[in-house]
Amino acid sequence: MSASVVEQRDLGTSKNSIELIVGHTPLIRVRRITRDLPPGVEVLAKAEHLNPGGSVKDRPALAMILAGERDGKLRPGLTILDATSGNTGIAYAMIGAARGYPVTLCLPMNAGPQRKRILHSFGVKVIETDPLLSTDGAQVIAREMFDKEPDKYFYPDQYNNEANWRAHYESTAPEIWEQTQGRITHFIAGLGTSGTFVGVARRLKELNPEIHAISIQPDSPLHGLEGLKHMATAMVPGIYDPTLADENDVVSTEDAQQVARRLAEREGLLVGTSSGANVCAALRMARTLPLNAVVVTILCDRGERYVE
Repeated sequence: MSASVVEQRDLGTSKNSIELIVGHTPLIRVRRITRDLPPGVEVLAKAEHLNPGGSVKDRPALAMILAGERDGKLRPGLTILDATSGNTGIAYAMIGAARGYPVTLCLPMNAGPQRKRILHSFGVKVIETDPLLSTDGAQVIAREMFDKEPDKYFYPDQYNNEANWRAHYESTAPEIWEQTQGRITHFIAGLGTSGTFVGVARRLKELNPEIHAISIQPDSPLHGLEGLKHMATAMVPGIYDPTLADENDVVSTEDAQQVARRLAEREGLLVGTSSGANVCAALRMARTLPLNAVVVTILCDRGERYVE
């Protein structure tokens, strides 16, 4: 077999093609919509939408599944069960199919139809929950299902699973550090499960305590930023560590959507609204910064999931 070909096979302890192609995403310099920034200030975006499952959630989903296998909580015959707004669910579906596990997901009824179609394409059993309760309601239903039939399911519980943030601590952050040659000065990311922000900020601050970490939330409880949480009115994830943020910012749905459109039209980056929120906050921050500042943020998922 050619060295350039990755073999898909039954794995045991060896890696399969999914493990080999998750992560190692490029870091893209945003150029055209940053022309009004002070000279010498860079805005870079980690292209997590290029992961095989289409989002940043491929990393923690893979980490949680592998951790479950290592500790014996996930084994043949069990079904992967969790609550999701869509992206982690798609990652579970992709990895579950590759490793031979059925997947059942609880997600809000008002989650994007594109995400539901993708999940059904993977053969996932989708349980729609109260749209007014967002992912909080989906978490309650998933927990009830697991408690009722614990011998049927592997419940990674992404909002409270340490492997979630550790995936970013061990992979995303070192990649950013290497790709910027250690020049990063500011890191900005939205809060959903909080895994991306917690893992990356924690590792980067170990590498350089002077790095400024900014967390992003929607500006109101009623918002259209799928995957992000308005922490003051939501169930706060157990893995969230508020002490890591040097600053907390908010972004409106409208501003996030506008920046997502600009990224598509002027940068050729078709990404979702949470990516728009991240870049919106990064641009605002960058306008206040001195020469040689390097701002890094995350492009969370593919924009096709939002196109009607």
